[in-house]
Amino acid sequence: MSITHLQSFVAVAEERHVGRAARRLHLTQPPLSRHILALEDELGTRLFERTRQGMRLLPAGEVFLHHARRILAEVDTAVVTVRGLATRDVDG
Repeated sequence: MSITHLQSFVAVAEERHVGRAARRLHLTQPPLSRHILALEDELGTRLFERTRQGMRLLPAGEVFLHHARRILAEVDTAVVTVRGLATRDVDG
């Protein structure tokens, strides 16, 4: 599972539409759709229901969204922390 797949999942979940999520992530729709399908395949369950209006989170998707947001927040925190240490090392 990659950070890109998690970011893609969160964007689609929040936008509820692959096209809008793709624009938000500066991607085209086909790779974004592949990210979602790969993630669902890896997890062994569908996360979204595809509708004419867009994408609706299924119960597994609702649960996974909470975890994905937390994981991405931890990654952001780790990056900020390490960059702060690197800056101190350069300045020190």
